[in-house]
Amino acid sequence: MLPWFKNDAFPLYLAPMAGVTDLVFRRLCKELGADVMVTEFVSAEGIMQADERTRIYTEFDDAQRPVGVQLFGADGPRMAEAAKKIIDWKQPDFIDINFGCPVKKVVSKNGGSSLLKDCPTLAHVAESIAKGVGDRVPVTAKIRIGWDQHLINAPEVCHILEDCGMQAIAVHGRTRAQGYSGEADWEVIDQCSRAVSVPVIGNGDITSGADVARRRATTGVSGVMIGRAAMAYPWLFREAKEYLATGLVPPTVALEERWTFILRHARLLVEWGKFPGERYAMQSLRSRLMAYTKGLKGGKFLRQRFSTVSSVAELEDLAAEHLDSVAHLEEDDADDSETMLLVDPT
Repeated sequence: MLPWFKNDAFPLYLAPMAGVTDLVFRRLCKELGADVMVTEFVSAEGIMQADERTRIYTEFDDAQRPVGVQLFGADGPRMAEAAKKIIDWKQPDFIDINFGCPVKKVVSKNGGSSLLKDCPTLAHVAESIAKGVGDRVPVTAKIRIGWDQHLINAPEVCHILEDCGMQAIAVHGRTRAQGYSGEADWEVIDQCSRAVSVPVIGNGDITSGADVARRRATTGVSGVMIGRAAMAYPWLFREAKEYLATGLVPPTVALEERWTFILRHARLLVEWGKFPGERYAMQSLRSRLMAYTKGLKGGKFLRQRFSTVSSVAELEDLAAEHLDSVAHLEEDDADDSETMLLVDPT
């Protein structure tokens, strides 16, 4: 058994998300309580061609462990060679295979979720990588529940993957056809968890500590994977841990703490050196900043400003402006409440 599942542990995974779960964001989520990291997916062919732009996606620091590097592709032997190269470079804690990505450019190359409707190829890929890697590191996989509503075959796929040597399987509760719409089907995820002896990690619609506790109590999953909810509210990992420990819902993170986190995210991204300059780093962060506005007062205004932000200094000024405006709004609300009490004490 993978060590992070031992002693009845129930690990919280940060889901791999292209353009989101880079080295910096993983570091921040780890600090907030995420247990297991998975990199953005990496092209096996890019690794084989020694493409530096691809290789940067495999980067991580030791504080993020346990961390896995996720590969996608459809050529089992080539993917096995790519996995061995990654192990030589970075020695990750595991290699993860992407059988779940719904994006057209991946599916069109017979990668990601397209293999859910081609189980022989899926099995060949999984077995090739597991045998190629040997006992150097464990190999895991991530799937969706099926291709569409007419082909929901995740329990069968889980059986195949277990037989091919996968040591854990993450299951996203939507089909490829759903993309990210509709609701995740946790009944199918539960069926998967009870169909195999390896740990199954449930993924989909986890937005609170109560969600984590409910899925732990009502399904057979051995852990959960949190994706889009963490983009807007990465404190979810910390709050889930607290809820699991106490059954209490912690207070929502204060606005000042949110801005401290956002500014730190920006500074770390610039310092990382992945981008040719501060302006490019901040441009890459814009979509992430948009996600952070969810649930904030003045969110529409912030999104307008975030769409053009190009420096950390500009972001700092915006933080000060927003904090000041919200403070004044709260003072005005308090004054209005006091006036109402004076006029109508009932």
